[in-house]
Amino acid sequence: MLGYYVDLAVRSLKRSPGLTVLMILAIGFGVGASMTSYSVFRAVSGDPIPWKSSHLYVPQIDVWGPKGHQDGSNNNDPPDAMDYTDAVALMRDHRAKLQSAMYRVSPSIVPPDASKHPINVGGHAVYSEFFPMVDAPFKYGSGWSAAEDSQRAAVVVLNGDINQKLFGGQNSVGKTVNIDGKDYRVVGVLDNWNPKPVFFDVVNTGGFTTGHEDVFIPFQRAIDVGMPNDGNTNCSEIPKGSGFVGLQQSSCVWIAYMAELDDKAAVTAYHDYLDAYFRDQKQAGRFSWPLNNRLRDLPAWLDSEHVVPSDTKVSLLVALGLLVVCLVNTAGLLLAKFLRRSSEIGVRRALGAPRLAIYTQFLVEAAIVGLTGGALGLLLTWGGVHGVSWVLPKEISTLARLDVGLLALTLLVAVVATMLAGLYPTFRASRVQPALQLKSN
Repeated sequence: MLGYYVDLAVRSLKRSPGLTVLMILAIGFGVGASMTSYSVFRAVSGDPIPWKSSHLYVPQIDVWGPKGHQDGSNNNDPPDAMDYTDAVALMRDHRAKLQSAMYRVSPSIVPPDASKHPINVGGHAVYSEFFPMVDAPFKYGSGWSAAEDSQRAAVVVLNGDINQKLFGGQNSVGKTVNIDGKDYRVVGVLDNWNPKPVFFDVVNTGGFTTGHEDVFIPFQRAIDVGMPNDGNTNCSEIPKGSGFVGLQQSSCVWIAYMAELDDKAAVTAYHDYLDAYFRDQKQAGRFSWPLNNRLRDLPAWLDSEHVVPSDTKVSLLVALGLLVVCLVNTAGLLLAKFLRRSSEIGVRRALGAPRLAIYTQFLVEAAIVGLTGGALGLLLTWGGVHGVSWVLPKEISTLARLDVGLLALTLLVAVVATMLAGLYPTFRASRVQPALQLKSN
C-alpha cells in the first residue's frame, strides 16, 4: 500500500514541477544553512573530555584587587590566570590529587639531519602530573617523573606529528632532541593529541588556535633556561624588573593552572585551602582587599571564559530562524497544492477512502519533498562546511566537518521538518466534504 501512495505522490509532484521545485529549494536552503551552522557550533561547544571534565577544576586568586576592576565592567571575577609566585606556591603545597601549572612556549627544534632547517614548534611547559590529569594518550613511552620535575631534568614529550617529522614516526624514546640549542631526552610520544578546545590552557590559547601542541617540557626546566612565555600576559601595573625574570617577580598573570579533585569533599577542602592561602598572603602584606577567590569545574570555566564564540551562537539562531521561515513557506505551498486537489479528494472520499488514507497519501508526498530537499541540503551543507572559512577565523572554521552523523541528521531534519510543515495542509485536505465537491462539479 505504501508503494501505491508513493506512486501517487510522485505523479502529483510531476504535475506541478514549478511548485515542487520551490518547495525543494526552500527545504534545501533552510536545512543546509541550519546544519552548516550546527556543525560549527557542535565543533566549538562540545565537552573536550566528557568522562572527566566534572573532576577538573581551575582555581583563581584575586592578586590585583580593585586595580583589576577599573575597566568599567561589572565583572568582579579575579584574573583568569596566575602570577608566578602563586602558581609555584600552589604546586609546592600540592593540595589536589593531581595538578599542574603551565604556560605556552614556542621554541625551535634542530632536526637530527644537519641539512634541514630548524623547525619552529609550539607547546607547553608543564609539570609531570599534567599527563595523567588530562588523560593524554601515549603512543610510545610516558611522561616524566616527579623526581625529574624536581631535578629540572632536560626531558621532553613529543606529539605524534613532530615525532613523524623528526624520526619518521618511529619509537624515539631515549633519543635526543636539540631544543633552542640544548639537548633534551625524549621520554614519551603522544598519539597525535590535539584536543579542541584546548581546555587545559584557555588562558594562553583562547581555547582555539591554529598552533599545535608539538612539545611538552618540565615547567621549572623552562623557567631555568629562560624559555619565554608565548601566551597572554596581563598586568595591573608595569613590572619593576625587566625581561623574563622581571615577569616572574611581578604580579602579571600568565600561567594557567588546573587541578583534579575527585569528589565534593575534595573540592570543599581545596576551596578552603585557597581561602586560607589568600588570608596568609594578606597577613603577609601582599593583599589589602577582601577575599575573592574562585574554583570552577571545567564546564563552568569554559562557559565563564566564553570559549564558544558568540558569533557561532548568533549564526545558529539565525540559521534556525531561516529554517522556520522556509518551513512556513513550504506549509503554505503544500496547503495551496493540496486544496487545489479538493475535487480529487472528494471523489476518493465518496468512493469510500477513509480520512486516514488521505492523511497517509499527503504525508507521504510531504516526506518525498523533504527527502529530496534533504538531498539538496546535503550538497549545500557540504559546500557550507567547506566555505565557513570565509566568515569565521581559521582556528574555528577548520573544526567544522561533515561526518556520517551530520549527514544522517541533515536528512532526518529535512524529512521530519517537512512532514511537520505538511501536518496542517494534510489536516485541511482530509476535512474536504465529498458532497460539496461532487455538487460543485
